Amino acid sequence: MANRILISLQEDIEEPSWFNNVESFVDAAMKKLGFDSEEVSILFCNNLYIHELNKCYRQIDNPTDVLSFENDSVYEEDGVEWKAVGDIAISIEMISENAKYFNTTDNAELKRLLVHGLLHLNGMDHGEEHIEADKEPECEMLVLQEKTLKEMEDLTIIK
Repeated sequence: MANRILISLQEDIEEPSWFNNVESFVDAAMKKLGFDSEEVSILFCNNLYIHELNKCYRQIDNPTDVLSFENDSVYEEDGVEWKAVGDIAISIEMISENAKYFNTTDNAELKRLLVHGLLHLNGMDHGEEHIEADKEPECEMLVLQEKTLKEMEDLTIIK
């Protein structure tokens, strides 16, 4: 069965040239990760907005790159049962910052943030471990993240 992907942009932010390429990547990633008849909402925002979310929901007074908010509510529409798994917020400004830190492309970094958010919505967590430049991850979530990204490296969001 198909999945639903709702993508939005914070008000007053200019739509990036790659914005319309996100859905096809997320759809492929959701299928690869075993999502089925599930709905995810993705918001692209600026550092100020994600800083406020981080402060409000995690009590961390700094911007971050990606936040995931699990929902797991179920609703029916036209005879189909959908599971709204949750929401992902991604700071557009952090994509380039992270790409420089990891010595990678904006495209690879955006894909990493999207897969990372989806894995959190799929119930996974990485505890205190984070992806670090030139260091292989050890926890199950981050190992799966990197494996998934390797399998999807030929897909492009940001050209």
